[in-house]
Amino acid sequence: MSFRLTDQQDADAVSVIRGLAMDAPLAAKSGHQGTAMALAPLGHVLYSRILRHNPKNPQWRNRDRFILSNGHASILQYALLYLNGYGLELDDLKQFRQFGSATPGHPEVGHTAGVEVTTGPLGQGFANAVGMAIAERNLRARFGSVACDHHTFVIAGDGCFMEGISHEAASLAGHLKLDHLICIFDDNGITIDGSTSLSCSDDVAKRFSSYGWNVMQLGEIADDLDSLEDALITARSNVGAPTLCILKSHIGNPSPDFTDSHEAHGNPFNAGHVSATKKIMGIPDESFWAPKELVAAIRENAATRGGELSASYDADIASMSESYLWDAAWKTPNSSSFSSLLPSYDESSNFATRQIIQKVLDASLPALPGLISGSADLTGNTGTKLSKQTAQSAKAPDGRQVYFGIREHAMGAAIVGMALHGGVLPVAGTFFVFADYMRPAIRLAAISHAKCVFIFSHDSVGVGEDGPTHQPVEQLASLRAIPGLQVIRPADPNETVAAWCAAVDHDGPTALILSRQNVQSVTDGSAVRNGAGVVRDCQGTPTIILVGTGSEVGLCVDAANELTKTGEKCRVVSMPSWDRFERLTRVDKEKIFTPRTPVLSIEAGVTMGWDRYADSTLGIDRFGASAPGSIVLEKLGINLNSVISAATDLIKSFNS
Repeated sequence: MSFRLTDQQDADAVSVIRGLAMDAPLAAKSGHQGTAMALAPLGHVLYSRILRHNPKNPQWRNRDRFILSNGHASILQYALLYLNGYGLELDDLKQFRQFGSATPGHPEVGHTAGVEVTTGPLGQGFANAVGMAIAERNLRARFGSVACDHHTFVIAGDGCFMEGISHEAASLAGHLKLDHLICIFDDNGITIDGSTSLSCSDDVAKRFSSYGWNVMQLGEIADDLDSLEDALITARSNVGAPTLCILKSHIGNPSPDFTDSHEAHGNPFNAGHVSATKKIMGIPDESFWAPKELVAAIRENAATRGGELSASYDADIASMSESYLWDAAWKTPNSSSFSSLLPSYDESSNFATRQIIQKVLDASLPALPGLISGSADLTGNTGTKLSKQTAQSAKAPDGRQVYFGIREHAMGAAIVGMALHGGVLPVAGTFFVFADYMRPAIRLAAISHAKCVFIFSHDSVGVGEDGPTHQPVEQLASLRAIPGLQVIRPADPNETVAAWCAAVDHDGPTALILSRQNVQSVTDGSAVRNGAGVVRDCQGTPTIILVGTGSEVGLCVDAANELTKTGEKCRVVSMPSWDRFERLTRVDKEKIFTPRTPVLSIEAGVTMGWDRYADSTLGIDRFGASAPGSIVLEKLGINLNSVISAATDLIKSFNS
């Protein structure tokens, strides 16, 4: 059966895409049409001739992944999804960039069918694509090409490649020789400010060649459908390296007013400019022109091609041996299914929580076939080492240990891509202070509901001698501010075990905040379930509640023991996760924090936000200092005497 549209249908499809690329921003009085117009032929070739995709089953596992890293050109993707039958209709395009529409200003995964990742912050989508390629190759190596054998295609522009994250991600991809990754560089030489010559003179081809990429100079073929197809087929056949296709395009083409102009980038054309362009294109001067017969033909083509591909795949999977492991990789088992494999700790235990997470990862590995762990050059330090697991490499693509190198920016975005690819549960670790490098990726993970785990160790000024540059004080408050990010700072070994289980069971990203220094075992881990729990109580109504997180919970217990000797009734609450606590009802919250009882919070970081739960706070509202960790904590007031003094003052103030 032929899957080819006629030459006239191809030409009309490109014209429709270009028309929609102008009409939607004009209607919205907002948007970027220039790149979408220039890349309309490329987009059409990808969807009609190259990509393995099925609009009737957008989530089939062995589909090719397509990422629009320069997500400001979202109208290009929406036009392609509309034409190919992914559920968007003209009314959706008419609501471009409007509240609640299926066509937001930048593509959002889970919001619009056919969108693989949430893109917009430049360079992030490119790094997501590297993560997807890592996931695909690892699954292919472990489960076979019948189960997994597809390509990741990403379009990126000058802005993506100016952002530093692209350097890290491209270097990693070249080192790993990810040959199922194809990037098309939209080389239009334009940014919002003007020509790229204002700020950049990189030789992109030499740069990517130095990373180990296969570089193809496509030249001036942006409007030649057959040449684009041939180039992409050649790129897809390349073995041993990721491929960069450098495509010289002309932003705003074929506008008589704004082709090759930066004015085509960020501001919609007015009605006159749109009409003039449509006249040159030879299409009707009507808004959202899309002939029904043409749309039907394109949709039939996509549905037929995709239906046969996915049906053949489903048949192959049905006969696959050990398909249960394949399904388990895609559908992460609930932690209750492997809880018996996990360690537990008594009061004599004295470990850093970063040490415990390593033991927990190892223990749960047999039950989690999708688990892949890695770090930014801090594998042993952060507890992300999987014992006896092979390092991921070109020679060992089945390796479940990823060495990201000193590339936190790329690592964060890559594990988001891995998670959104599916089939893997990615874990990545670094020192907590470097969460700042990863914040854009963490934020996008939360927006995307990407199921990945960020492990941040060395969680306070207890880091010690490295000093304030490496001592996180504001990072915990910063992560707690991100909607949809589960943040857990466990107090001790048992809470660390429970925190990992909560991460596995959570439908979205989790940040685990772990200690460098050893901590005493003071809990049974149950506080993680509700976000907070009583770990030491008293008879009757307490005169004070001490609440802490992480290593400070043990300090709270010690202080409570001393205060009890003076006749005070003390309750100690461990509060590892604010976001989990906020899911409780008011009644359940008050079982932990008794109304009209003074609450003192103790945490070795900024006190911002604690006024929601505490009447008085003890924290560190300044940067740290270089000295042994225990001394820094002592000097900055995170010590037994300070807690007792603050608690005594609070009790007095409540009784006065």
